Amino acid sequence: MDDKIITAYRKSKNIYDDVLTQSRWWSKLYIRLFWNGVDDTDIANRLLQYIPNDYCGSLLDVPVGTATFTWKKYKTLPSASISCLDCSGDMLDQAKKRLEQADNIRFYQGDVGNMPFKDEMFDTVLSMNGFHAFPDKERAFFETYRVLKKGGSFLACFYICGQSKITDLFVYSFLSKKGWFTPPFDTKESLHRKLNDLYQSVDFHLDGSMVWFKCVK
Repeated sequence: MDDKIITAYRKSKNIYDDVLTQSRWWSKLYIRLFWNGVDDTDIANRLLQYIPNDYCGSLLDVPVGTATFTWKKYKTLPSASISCLDCSGDMLDQAKKRLEQADNIRFYQGDVGNMPFKDEMFDTVLSMNGFHAFPDKERAFFETYRVLKKGGSFLACFYICGQSKITDLFVYSFLSKKGWFTPPFDTKESLHRKLNDLYQSVDFHLDGSMVWFKCVK
């Protein structure tokens, strides 16, 4: 993973959760001005609804980030086997603190483009707000597909371009230069084609410049 990306997320570790959850006045303003008011918490909750409350399969969360959207859900899944991977040690440390009492969760620091897992190892692969940061997106799509079992679910949400001129301008002129986002980015059409080529079924949703979906292999 690019050092620029790791450095960017290290520097933002103290404000990362505030931005995504809109827990401060300035983060609410930021989302309203540059993201047309899209609610990341609502998208995350909709995505997590695909995971049953009695889930007992194997799940990979990549990138786990700080687990700000997932820790409460994971604590209700004691029978699941959960693996959390992130390139940022700082993000992993925060996720570990939230989930330190859960003995069914393992943490790995590594690159989504070269994951240390066997083929068809997981029943579910979850990726929240990761693909717009991954430098090699084609490799990331390959790896998440590779480690997913046949019949398994790929759940994800991330930014796509072409939906909002204001958001696109901010992403390219600021977020990408800082290392939080990494071009090139998919459009709605290019992503839909890609997912349909890879997966048996695709449940695809769009909210502003954020896409969220469930794919079945």
